[in-house]
This record gives sequence, structure tokens and C-alpha cells, in this order.
Amino acid sequence: MTLQAADGAFLERLKAVLPIAAFAADPAGFLTEPRGRWAGQGIVVSPADVTEVSVLLATCHAAGVPVVPYSGGTGLVGGQIVEDLVPVVVSLARMNAVRAIHADENVIEVDAGVILADVQSAAFDVGRLFPLSLASEGSARIGGLLATNAGGLNVIRYGNARAQVLGIEAVLADGTIWNGMSRLRKDNTGYDLRDLLIGSEGTLGIITGASLRMMPRPADEATAMFVVPSPRAAVSLLALAGERLGETITAFELIHKQGFDFLDEAGLSYKSPFKDAPEWSVLMKVGLAQGQSAQAALEALFEAAGDLVLDGVIAQSTQQSRDLWDIREMIPEGNRRIGSVSSHDISVPISCVPDFIDRAPAIIAKIGAFRINCFGHLGDGNLHYNVFPQKGRSRADHENQRDAIKTAIHDLAHGFGGSVSAEHGIGRLKVADLETYADPAKLSMMRAIKDALDPKGIMNPGAVLRRTR
Repeated sequence: MTLQAADGAFLERLKAVLPIAAFAADPAGFLTEPRGRWAGQGIVVSPADVTEVSVLLATCHAAGVPVVPYSGGTGLVGGQIVEDLVPVVVSLARMNAVRAIHADENVIEVDAGVILADVQSAAFDVGRLFPLSLASEGSARIGGLLATNAGGLNVIRYGNARAQVLGIEAVLADGTIWNGMSRLRKDNTGYDLRDLLIGSEGTLGIITGASLRMMPRPADEATAMFVVPSPRAAVSLLALAGERLGETITAFELIHKQGFDFLDEAGLSYKSPFKDAPEWSVLMKVGLAQGQSAQAALEALFEAAGDLVLDGVIAQSTQQSRDLWDIREMIPEGNRRIGSVSSHDISVPISCVPDFIDRAPAIIAKIGAFRINCFGHLGDGNLHYNVFPQKGRSRADHENQRDAIKTAIHDLAHGFGGSVSAEHGIGRLKVADLETYADPAKLSMMRAIKDALDPKGIMNPGAVLRRTR
């Protein structure tokens, strides 16, 4: 079936079955992605609840009109934009209620349109923690975070978004509502449909609600930034920290000097704990139970680390801890202001990270002269390996080299048994990469699932899998 445009006549058809309030959104804010690389078209509909989503999808399914789910719009792989079709863009912004909190069960039930920071705040108000944390948490919405199986800073301890979910509610392509908002921690009744929808990037249905795990808040937390001589020393420090501190390590981030340099070049204000930016440093956070001192634990780690740590600072106050984390969280903004030629969200086995970092610069140098900012979540092997023009030049000067850089980095990551998408998803940007590097059997199974649940191909066409219609 050839997909049909969401034209004026179809808009009138939708207005006949949905409340007028569902059409109040200004389309302009929904038709571009954060880096401005893609621009789309279409009509924007903002349903208020799962019933309206069901009516909307059933109507689109019957007419063969494509649907693009839109959550917070913060994705970086083009999953929220389609350029060559005229779809219905489904905004979750009006579905923003916290449905229920079960503090004794450590469960919070929310609409898919709730902003991550609001979930964190609601959990905090009942003395709990919702541990998913990332730079866009002030605008990213739960539906999109689950649809992309988002990662972030705390994966080493709490896992990706998928690990925070007990149950979901979703609407399938034909309008069928799946009432999967379970609070059960054990339910061994067949296929795990929850995890099938999580990470599917809106290609199998639209997540409309979720039962999320909350966690006990650590009684005592502490943050440290340690200077290390190399990424290899950082990996050894991670292993030593694991031996001494176990699962109390909340975050373990690797930072290169280029990140500090870009903050300066971009005019971003931060408080560095060091007179001169270190070549390599590790930012880590630990959270311990009542009666234990997180600061003392980090001090003991520093003393035990020997040659693995050249210098370091352990935050002595909440403000000092925030200052340290501000450095890490501003690095993406510094990158954005400088303007990368090619950005990469890759993962490799943790022990292979040093070898990857050692080998990549020489490979990039064969393509041209660039600056590299390598940073990321060392605790789970996820690197953001971003390539920038030399000072005085712009990324526009290197447009003809972008594909070669991306291919080189992805080939290297794949050679280490890694992934070309660690936490950002596939979207439309990495469809060809998935075809290149994924196991053929995996692609075949994914296509079979897509065809079974979305036989007309209306759900986010062209994202994750190449469009066949």
C-alpha cells in the first residue's frame, strides 16, 4: 500500500472524530530536529489521553496515512522527522499527568508525555529516586525516552530506561490499546511485549503510559574528579572502584582535555578544580546506605589507586559537587557551539575502550586534520567520539568528509565487537549503519515483527528499518 499524505481533507476527517483542543499545537516547533539537519512537514495532533490516541491511529490506519510520534523532540538521529512524506505528527505534550504513586512499592505511574525532570521531582517528593538522568531531562518526555531506550549518566548502577520499567500502555498501528500498565515484578506469561515496544522508536506503536520503578535515595552521596594518566588507567580505576565499592558507583565518566578547551572557546562559564585542564580525567559519583560515608569511601579509593590517579578533588559540599557535574553536563553544549563535523554514539567492551581511543586518531588523520573530543560513560563502555574542524574552520568546510569519518569510526567500533548506537537509537540517521553492521538474522526478525504489528507501514516510516512502501 502506498502511504497517503495528511492533506487538508484528511485533517477535516480527523477534526470530525477528535476534540478541537487536539489541534491547537503550532506545527512550526515540531518539524525540525535539534541540530537543524532535517526539516519535515505534516499536521500536528496533540491527543489528551489513550482513547484519543487510539481513535487517531485507527483513522490513520484506515486511510494509510503515516504517523510520526513526537515526544520531547530532543533525539539526535532524526527519529522525529520525516522529510519525504506528509505525516500526522503525534505530540504527547498534553498527556502529562502523574497517574499514581505507590511509594511503598517504589512505583510511579505516568503518562508518556510527562517530562523526565517532573518524574524525578515527583519521586523526590515521596523520598524516592527516579534514577534516569541525562542532559535533556528538562525537556525530554518519558514516552520518547522509553521509545529510544535512553541511557544517560547513571546506567552503570541503574541500567538504561528499559530497566526502569515494570509495565507500559501503548496503542498499536490499527488503534488497538494494549493495557500493559502492570506493577508486577514477576509476570512470566509469554512474550515480553513491554521490552519489544521499548526501544522500537515509535515504529511498532505509541507508548502512552508507563509504570516506572523508583529507587531508595542513597543516604550519603559524594562526587570526585580524578586526574588519570590515560584511558587505560581509567579502566583500571573503574575495576578497582568496583572491587572496593561494588554497586554503589552511580556514575563513572571519562573526560578529555578537549572538552574543557571547547567550554573555554565557546565562552561557557564553569568552575574547574584544576589550574590547568588535565589531559584525561574521571568524574565519578557514589551513593551509600545509611551509616556509611561516601566521602570517606572516595578518599580511601584515592589512597588505594596509587599510580592510577595523578591528582584529584573530592567535593566537600553540594555546591562543589554541582560545579563538577556542570562541567560534564555542559560539554555537549560546548560541542554544539563549536559545531562537529561528525558525532558518534558508540560502545565497545569496557576493556577495549583504551585500544579504541589509541587507534582512532590515526584513522581520522588519514582523512584530514581535525580536533577530537572523546568523552562519555566509561562505566558502560559508551563513548561520544566527536570530530571537529580545526580552529578557524567550520564543519561546512568538511561536508564532503563526514561520511568517511563516520564510516571509519563505525568500522573501528564494529571491529571491537561494539555498537554504532549505544544510547541515541537508530532513527533515520543510522538506518544504513544498522543494515551494514547488524546480524542478518536480527534484521530479518525485526522486519517480520514490523510487518506483523504494522502491516501498512504507517508507524514512523523510514525510522530504524528502511521503508518498503
